[in-house]
Amino acid sequence: MHLLALVSTLLAFLGITAAQAAGVKNFDIPADSEGPAIRLLVWTPCSEPPKEMDARGATFLAVPGCPVTGEKLPLIVLSHGRRGWFGGHHDTAEALADAGFVVATLNHPGDTWRDTSRTDSLSILIERPMDIRRLIDYMLQTWPHAARIDAERIGLYGFSFGGYTGLAVIGGNPVLQKGLAGCQTSSLQACKQLENGELPERPIVHDPRVKAAVIIDPYPVFFFPKESLQGITVPVQLWSSDPAQKADGLSGCCAAAMNQRLPTKPDYHFVEKAKHFSFLATCTAKETQANPAVCTDAPGFDRAGFHSRLHGDVVAFFRRHFAESTKPEHDR
Repeated sequence: MHLLALVSTLLAFLGITAAQAAGVKNFDIPADSEGPAIRLLVWTPCSEPPKEMDARGATFLAVPGCPVTGEKLPLIVLSHGRRGWFGGHHDTAEALADAGFVVATLNHPGDTWRDTSRTDSLSILIERPMDIRRLIDYMLQTWPHAARIDAERIGLYGFSFGGYTGLAVIGGNPVLQKGLAGCQTSSLQACKQLENGELPERPIVHDPRVKAAVIIDPYPVFFFPKESLQGITVPVQLWSSDPAQKADGLSGCCAAAMNQRLPTKPDYHFVEKAKHFSFLATCTAKETQANPAVCTDAPGFDRAGFHSRLHGDVVAFFRRHFAESTKPEHDR
């Protein structure tokens, strides 16, 4: 009985609940002086059994509008890749919410599947980190259940261009200037703008409220030479797809380089046979028919099985570092 009581106390302290499913609901951050309106999808711990929901051809396992379960809940903010959307990693969001986290996913304005008006632009490089700061502000101040979040335990999950976003948020200072070696061969609009002498209209914003980050296949990394990353002090879990799958132009391109540049050795994971898009949620038949390049994995690669392992490692990483961040200084 003493052991059971101890475990229950620890779970309560960490904000980890016995949730059975993920609740899910849309919210909006209104436009203001810092940027345009942002559409959110927030996943929360839920005590009800999950239901299948059709969302743009994807199948979510969640409970719409489920009452939030738990107090002092850790928050994970999730940044999607280039031209992605807030449901692209829905199975990861579901797994985190099932494990007792609040997960806030957003559509980055100007760089989603619906709105590509500023994809690859210099403004997107600057505004994506700002989007994350505005998201955290909203979740801590305006979200209807803000009082349930533990502001000392905020994490970030970033994929591809969301990995670039995450590196900037946690202290990276991308070099945005003319003459970058990587820009010489890049088709990014931002590179063309920099080579034409354009400069960012405002500086990159960091957010010290983020205490740990999972970064997956960050792109592009040529904006981050080693010296630009010295401000990163939080724990990082870094994931890489397999360069043997590089026919798509993205797989294995970037995480290995970042592994060598970060000032503190990250928790590095190389995933054999994984393509860049293997980190996106497992596709339904409808999604595979509509977008086979994103949904088709290498022969012999089991995306669903891999995601089960991925989610276990991600949950363990955040729990470990959030537990450490709450220890008294003399106990660390």
